[in-house]
Amino acid sequence: MDELVVSTDVYVPPAAAYEFLLDFEGYSRYTEYLDRVSRTHGDGGAGSRYALRFSWWKLTYTARSEVTDVDPPTRIDWRVRKDIDARGHWRIEPFEELPEEAPADATEGCRVTFEVRFDADSADASAVSLPAFVSFDWVLDRVKPLIREEAERIIERAVRELEGRNRDVRLDVRSDGQAF
Repeated sequence: MDELVVSTDVYVPPAAAYEFLLDFEGYSRYTEYLDRVSRTHGDGGAGSRYALRFSWWKLTYTARSEVTDVDPPTRIDWRVRKDIDARGHWRIEPFEELPEEAPADATEGCRVTFEVRFDADSADASAVSLPAFVSFDWVLDRVKPLIREEAERIIERAVRELEGRNRDVRLDVRSDGQAF
């Protein structure tokens, strides 16, 4: 099982960060590889299902995901429903005191963490229509590093939108396994 954890500080109330992250349909604004997200079932809470349409290179793929649990305003758990064993969560941890590096006008904030665990070997090669002479392993070898880069880029863009300002965003990134 491979794991990627990306976290950063956000200077908004934890409830605002939670509501922002619960808006899965808005995620396509932060990445060049996610074309659109459509809710296919539910009200956005636990049990809600989404179709995430990705495109990269000559490939397109629709991931089917589900929100498996929510604990407002601190956690959103999800999983991919088919084609790969992948699951993860968003965790929002309020600050008791603002860190020294907080912007001067910040009055509250939280630590936001994105964590994903997946088994690349569980990926269903038949789920993607590949061009002639392109192997599924070749695609996996190229996509794995993109996952880390894209997770970082998404969080940086989301922080800027949440806070309504541009600032340097410090990310803490940890990965386990051989994918990253």
